[in-house]
Amino acid sequence: MDIDSSILSEMITNKSISLKKMSEHKPILLVFLRRFGCTFCREALDDLSKIRPKIEEKGVEIVFVHMADNETAEDYFKTYKLPNSIHISDEPAKFYKEFDLFRGNIRQLFGLGVMMRGFKLAMEKGYGIGFIGDGFQMPGIFLLRNSKIVNSYIHDTAADKPDYFEIATCEF
Repeated sequence: MDIDSSILSEMITNKSISLKKMSEHKPILLVFLRRFGCTFCREALDDLSKIRPKIEEKGVEIVFVHMADNETAEDYFKTYKLPNSIHISDEPAKFYKEFDLFRGNIRQLFGLGVMMRGFKLAMEKGYGIGFIGDGFQMPGIFLLRNSKIVNSYIHDTAADKPDYFEIATCEF
């Protein structure tokens, strides 16, 4: 999948830097979150907080895309031990669509496996549920270098658990 570099120029981070410019200096692991409050989104933030140092050691910068305002996002990132995270607010989900991340169907969001895994996480980890953002939006992960997508992971269901480190450190 190719992405138009003009889209990357439009994607301005909370640090006032375009994603295009960032990707020209170092690889970017672009993580499109489902929605804050989602059990699986909470799991993703928790997982990424644990492996962030290993990813950054490899010279890869993590940038999150979310559908909330920046203040709400900052609170979530602090809660999940990701302070000073670089992120992009995309409340209308424009950039999700540009990266071919669409709204999920019933199986992807409410299938038996999704519900069972979500319930298990809620009970074991206490992640719970919340309603900030579009509850039907599907997540995805992209590794960018020099304004090009060099690796990606598109979720089949909301419950997918990708290997972030593997995605971030593929040969490019």
